[in-house]
Amino acid sequence: MVLTRDFLRNADCKTAFGSIDETMLLSSEQRLASLDCTLAKRPDQSPVWIFGYGSLMWNPIFESEEACPATLNGYHRAFCLRLIAGRGTQAQPGRMLALKEGGKTTGLAFRLPEDKLREDLELLWKREMLTGCYNPTWCELELSDGRTVTALVFIMNPLHPLFEADTSYKVIAPLIARASGPLGTNAQYLFSLEEELKNYGMRDDCMSELVNQVRILLGISPTPSADILLG
Repeated sequence: MVLTRDFLRNADCKTAFGSIDETMLLSSEQRLASLDCTLAKRPDQSPVWIFGYGSLMWNPIFESEEACPATLNGYHRAFCLRLIAGRGTQAQPGRMLALKEGGKTTGLAFRLPEDKLREDLELLWKREMLTGCYNPTWCELELSDGRTVTALVFIMNPLHPLFEADTSYKVIAPLIARASGPLGTNAQYLFSLEEELKNYGMRDDCMSELVNQVRILLGISPTPSADILLG
């Protein structure tokens, strides 16, 4: 399933993404307070950029005024978020992508239009901050054309109860291969990310062996080349 603006506008957070323990969910008031707190730290009223490193790359749900490949230094992709909704369940959890300290990440930077900024960000918070598992952080990005911009980046909160420290492919490949939920399978997410990174000529260390192991578990031929490796 591809997320849409209408789906997010109308979604009941308690049910639309699957059954989530209500003690895990942020209320709409808590989400808006988080957004307000983040915007209060907006640097110098400069344009708001969003860094997409996962599904935001292929399904951003907002219309950006500009999109550009970008590099974030100091963080790397990791499937360190226990997935209990969307593409997993509490009974059969998968793993979702997040960012952890160390290394670097290549992705896409999106510049949001100022006239729809609040609407776009409220929908983004509803999508990304259901359980408050990320720390929305202003970070510097290096765009592929040489510019440096400040962007909002959703970084894993290591103190969150859904954080998982062990991200070895031997542990998480079986979880991703089995998990599914109202938005589709966890494996579909992984393969979509693999395809998007290939489309942009990006490589990432966390992907190659993991993709191949999930393919093997699902009875799919491994990726011919195992070089989705930098980022």
